[in-house]
Amino acid sequence: MNSAAEPYNRNEKNMPSYANKEVLTTGEVASICHVAPRTVSKWFDTGKLRGYRIPGSRDRRIPRQQLEAFMRAHGIPMDGLTGESWRVLVVDPDPVGEVVEELHQRSGFEVTTAKNGFEAGVIAQRVQPDVILLDISGGRHEEAVAICRNIKDTDTLRGATVVAAVDDADCQADRLKAEGFDEVIARPYTAEALVGIARAASASVR
Repeated sequence: MNSAAEPYNRNEKNMPSYANKEVLTTGEVASICHVAPRTVSKWFDTGKLRGYRIPGSRDRRIPRQQLEAFMRAHGIPMDGLTGESWRVLVVDPDPVGEVVEELHQRSGFEVTTAKNGFEAGVIAQRVQPDVILLDISGGRHEEAVAICRNIKDTDTLRGATVVAAVDDADCQADRLKAEGFDEVIARPYTAEALVGIARAASASVR
């Protein structure tokens, strides 16, 4: 996984934040979705993106809730809408479907899954995750430690927070952190736990 590329730094993003706006113009939606304003107008006119026209004007307005639903339905990243995004990679042969789905539904969170170390390496280089969760169960401890070390040895990934999910987190936390993991959480892991870790990691580098 070694790479000589520059490390990814989320703070290098410099985009307007629409986190507090409940209604957006077509121009703002275009900026958020990285498309031309005429594309947004077409979405609106064909009924794909719901909104309303200002009385006596041709100007369109898009409620935030409608835009969020549209973006999720079409796989458009949410970072343009919130001004922040968190990418989470879950490495688990049998990921918890409810957790993955809940993360997908949260504004600003993008989640991908990998079943093993090889997949994790390929996907991590592509999506540059902020949080990487490794499920350590069923005798996968050595593999998980190897994945963790590879991540820490890769320039473009070493800023990621690497999390171990284990059955007895309290007993294993010190050992796993000594082996390179940044956080240790209990199995079954939850979306709330991953959200908290992602936000805490983001705040710590501001």
